Amino acid sequence: MIKRLLIVNILFLVTITASAQIISETIISPAIDSSALRIINMNPYFIQHVDSTNIYKFRINRNSLLYYWYIKNAPVGLTINKDNGQLSFKAAKNYFLSGKLKYDFPYKANLIVQSLDDPKDKVDTSFSISFYNTEIIPSRIKLSVSGVLTVDEGETVSFSVQCETGSFPFESILFNSMEPLKDYALVKQCNDEFKWTPGFDFVKDDDQIKEKTVTLSFIGTTRSQARDTASIRILVKNALNYPKAREEFEMANQNIRSYILLLKYAFVQIDKRVKKVKSYRTVFDLTSTSTALSGTILNTVGSASARNTGVILPSVGVALVPVKDATVPNNTVELNQASQIRGTIKRLEYLLTDNVLAGDRDNDIIRKTNKLKDELKQAQVQLIDIPVDISANMTEEELNNYFNSPEVNKKYKLKRK
Repeated sequence: MIKRLLIVNILFLVTITASAQIISETIISPAIDSSALRIINMNPYFIQHVDSTNIYKFRINRNSLLYYWYIKNAPVGLTINKDNGQLSFKAAKNYFLSGKLKYDFPYKANLIVQSLDDPKDKVDTSFSISFYNTEIIPSRIKLSVSGVLTVDEGETVSFSVQCETGSFPFESILFNSMEPLKDYALVKQCNDEFKWTPGFDFVKDDDQIKEKTVTLSFIGTTRSQARDTASIRILVKNALNYPKAREEFEMANQNIRSYILLLKYAFVQIDKRVKKVKSYRTVFDLTSTSTALSGTILNTVGSASARNTGVILPSVGVALVPVKDATVPNNTVELNQASQIRGTIKRLEYLLTDNVLAGDRDNDIIRKTNKLKDELKQAQVQLIDIPVDISANMTEEELNNYFNSPEVNKKYKLKRK
């Protein structure tokens, strides 16, 4: 009996506890103020087809004549009647073609209705509107250049690959060329720039017309595998390999400068020998003069032995002249060699000045290079018998100072007879 009473009490306590929990967890809704301003037919989302007219009238639980309607952040073409809340919109196709509107894009607009008497009596809410089109507009590939491009070898070709996006945009762009190309910028998506510089060996020597045409194709592919292709032709003409021609010109220029330096060494050595011969001749001339004068003096004295000595000494003075010529030969050969070397140096220096390149790309670079080579070869042939020794211990600055000194210029200056 006692056990039954305990079981009944336990069940009673459990029932009371469960009921208390259910009552405590029940949510009590607040009372709705039926007199508050509200839009009774609010539609938060609109979907509209292109070239269709949308008319929708919002209603409130008050007299609409006493309230004012307006919209913020409305897409182009969306209007609302300020007096009765009638929403109207015509999705013209030209809005989408001009880029003012986009397909499948939710435009959010703020809708406000406000009392004309009480500024606090208003409703501020929002809705979204999007547009769709059942007509499929194909996407197109457009290049920033058209027709045929004409370029020379070594000249960079550059243009943009643009896309006219339709219903389905391009996801990738493929590139195709009729000729194998090297070192070009690959186009992978819209608005990428294509760059290519044809090498100087692109047009082969056996091409009779000295030009080659390359056709480039750019193929855009959408997700549904729809494709569009844009092509362009590039006419590449044979052109001068200016970097290589510039290297040849610089080499010819440097060879002439080096040869001028060697000639200046030779000129200094020959000119010094001419000066040395001149000093020897001065010594011998003085000796001859003193000997002849002594013979004349002795020949006039009264002593017979002295007169005999005076007769002999003049003959000695006369005999010294051939000895002088044999010991110190005439320096005409050295003078001629020095004058010839000096004239060649002057001519080569003028040649370097007269054949300076005009600008970064001189059209006469080949002619000037050949001119330098021919003049250098001619100078080397003319001076082939003159020994050129570079063992002199003089710097280039010392050589130039010696060669351009006033003494040397005066010595080898041409004189009128």
